[in-house]
Amino acid sequence: MLDVGCGMGEPLARYLIDRGFSVVGLDASPTMIERCRTRFPDSEWVVADMRELELGRRFDGILAWDSFFHLAMNDQRGMFPRFASHAREGAPLMFTSGPREGEAIGSYCEEPLYHASLSFSEYAQLLATNGFVVRAYVAEDPDCGEHTIWLATYDAEPVV
Repeated sequence: MLDVGCGMGEPLARYLIDRGFSVVGLDASPTMIERCRTRFPDSEWVVADMRELELGRRFDGILAWDSFFHLAMNDQRGMFPRFASHAREGAPLMFTSGPREGEAIGSYCEEPLYHASLSFSEYAQLLATNGFVVRAYVAEDPDCGEHTIWLATYDAEPVV
């Protein structure tokens, strides 16, 4: 499993590791990756900018939870070919986005935090163009902390 924007590896990488999955985590923060290495020394942790994702291998699943939406809109658009180049046939891609197109500045630990989202139709088109089939979409899921969640699978035959 590839965890793009893994942060400290909590709670999602831990969840996957505890269930026997091999996890490769990627984050731009050396501090976050060092925490992952300390917590989960048997997993692979990579310091890198997700916008330059190029690991040269494919994964059984890709997760971009609470990370992908911190990229600018154009950078998000550029991520879908990167996701596709790292997905094995049938691999799920799960990511969170905003519930509608736009940009916002939130806060985390009293620091400004950028968020952006494309429209539903643009995400759906980008997924299809890059070989993914949308399997589920839930906007502002009340059972998941109001996250807007996408689940798609890679079918390797992009719709042009």
